[in-house]
Amino acid sequence: MTDSNRVIIFDTTLRDGEQSPGASMTRDEKVRIAKQLEKMQVDVIEAGFAMASVGDFEAVKAVADAVRESRVCSLARALDADIDRAGEALRGASAGRIHTFIATSPIHMKYKLKMEPDQVVENAVRAIRRARNLMDDVEFSLEDASRTEFDFMCRIVEAAIAAGARTINIPDTVGYALPEEFGHTIRRLVENVPNSDQAIISVHCHNDLGLAVSNSISAVANGARQVECTINGLGERAGNAALEEFVMALRTRHDAMQLTTGIVTEQIVPASRLVSTITGFPVQPNKAIVGANAFAHESGIHQDGVLKHRETYEIMTAQSVGWHTNRMVLGKHSGRNAFRSRLEELGISFATDAELNEAFRRFKELADKKHDIFDEDLQALVSEQRAAEDMDEAFRLTYMSVTSQTGEVPVATVALMTASGEEVKSTAEGSGPVDATFKAIEKIAESGATLELYSVNAITSGTDSQGEVTVRLEKGGRIINGNGADTDIVIASARAYINALNIMLSNREKAHPQV
Repeated sequence: MTDSNRVIIFDTTLRDGEQSPGASMTRDEKVRIAKQLEKMQVDVIEAGFAMASVGDFEAVKAVADAVRESRVCSLARALDADIDRAGEALRGASAGRIHTFIATSPIHMKYKLKMEPDQVVENAVRAIRRARNLMDDVEFSLEDASRTEFDFMCRIVEAAIAAGARTINIPDTVGYALPEEFGHTIRRLVENVPNSDQAIISVHCHNDLGLAVSNSISAVANGARQVECTINGLGERAGNAALEEFVMALRTRHDAMQLTTGIVTEQIVPASRLVSTITGFPVQPNKAIVGANAFAHESGIHQDGVLKHRETYEIMTAQSVGWHTNRMVLGKHSGRNAFRSRLEELGISFATDAELNEAFRRFKELADKKHDIFDEDLQALVSEQRAAEDMDEAFRLTYMSVTSQTGEVPVATVALMTASGEEVKSTAEGSGPVDATFKAIEKIAESGATLELYSVNAITSGTDSQGEVTVRLEKGGRIINGNGADTDIVIASARAYINALNIMLSNREKAHPQV
């Protein structure tokens, strides 16, 4: 296997993935995911958009300081201030990259940038040169490349490489391309740009037509050698190319493409679960590679075939992507050292003994409710604790009682502790126990927010599994996700709703990178 057969994996879960409405992550959560990506041996981790907000700058800086084995990248528009901010955030990186971009399609240049093509090229070249003064590794992206005129694409790519960009990214920004035409574009670009051999050609495909992975595969088959993707396909609108699907397609069909990556595939499922827990975006059961049913067989014909010879119905092993790994089970008899050791193996650490003690207290409380505590339970427990620590809580649940019986209207009574230390009680009826609970909370909070999404996901299997609830609230254009977990779904729902309210009232919000 030569270097020309090696595909670089560029993970943008922490940047483009976070742009999914409601998927905003705290600095600590970004670091935890980055450490898992590093363990998976992802080549490049795009940690965020340093100029977007103070929070994003701090997150990029924290990831750059924490990650030693992967290259850490920050996105920057083709603006001096953006590039300088990215360089500052990446100063502590073992290996850093500035990723600058500008739109190149006629529709974007005319209506968004209000620039002529010559101005776009001039701005791109200036931005790349400025970035090269700060860092050796510079990537340049042509936003909306799949709708860019080919001659202009060649012109700006040639100028970008001459200016010092060593990775050229061709994004299908709006998920418009078809695999055959996208692959053809990549091949023509490589063949027509005189200095294309001086840069890695990259692709970044969106999934609006469900073709992100197919377009990425077509691109590498035609000369691209970097693919930008996300865990679970998270991202803007319908998401990005899913890292797990692309990587396993190359590995499973090596006979057809003879391409490889450096990904430790056994870390894929742990990464998927961590991202799902932190963002509150559950993985659909039939999702390729990481879905709960990905290696399940119910049909009698399938079961018979697998029992006789696994490869009759499985093209890869469950173990190869991380199923049935990292399953050390903790319980109520486990001690503090075992608890801390398992968290460290999961890449979770605490700054103070007080934080560890609080996590251990929560662990013991959970262990009294369910017999076995799995890694997913620990991830949810720590995420909930960190979310509470990241803000001043306007409300905290102190008491809850729900009555629901056949033929009667459900009634919920809740008591919330306010920031001033006052406990306030409220009772409300609803169409179900969760609806009654939310109405009782709203009587106290009077937030005026609209419930946009209510989602329940079982963290592990079994009737004693924790339910993880995601609540999405909208008010005045702001979209906030709240998460809560408990073995009691109604209590988990209340915690998720209160978590969303606390985030909303604390104004803890990351500015959208495209604003």
